[in-house]
Amino acid sequence: MEFFFIALAVILVIAVVWAISAYNGLVRLRNLVQEAWRQIDVELQRRHDLIPNLVETVKGYASHEKTTLEDVTQARTIAAAPGSTPGQQAQQENVLTQALGRLFAVAEAYPDLKANTNFLELQRELTNTEDRVAAGRRFYNANVREINTKVETFPTTIIASMFGFHREEYFETEDAAARQAPDVQF
Repeated sequence: MEFFFIALAVILVIAVVWAISAYNGLVRLRNLVQEAWRQIDVELQRRHDLIPNLVETVKGYASHEKTTLEDVTQARTIAAAPGSTPGQQAQQENVLTQALGRLFAVAEAYPDLKANTNFLELQRELTNTEDRVAAGRRFYNANVREINTKVETFPTTIIASMFGFHREEYFETEDAAARQAPDVQF
């Protein structure tokens, strides 16, 4: 009988240690996801801060491209608004990216603008920022994948549901051009 209680106590201790470990692991993953999202947010804010300067530079050379400039400004305003989920933010950023693509297409028609050092520097900074956003998105999505796996797999799903852990949302591009393979012709 004594052996039974000792075995039960050992099993109970193991279960408690496992539960604490699982809970702490989920907290660690949640914090990693939040940290990764905050880093993306910083890079997106940097991107949003570059856009007004870019618009002003283009405006000096292509003032009659008013619709394109307004589209970029409006898309930037929407994308910079706080309180979006990663999915909503991704959609807003996709609209902004498309508007910027149109802006750069307009810039191609103005050789003086393409040669302007301020425009070239802003374009380079924007490209660097886009690269950092992409790297941040990969890091964020890797952490989201890890926490989602933990939240959905047994037995950690028990701890996750008991303490309110849930699936996190991926930050994905919906730009069809980004998903499509380039057309290479020889």
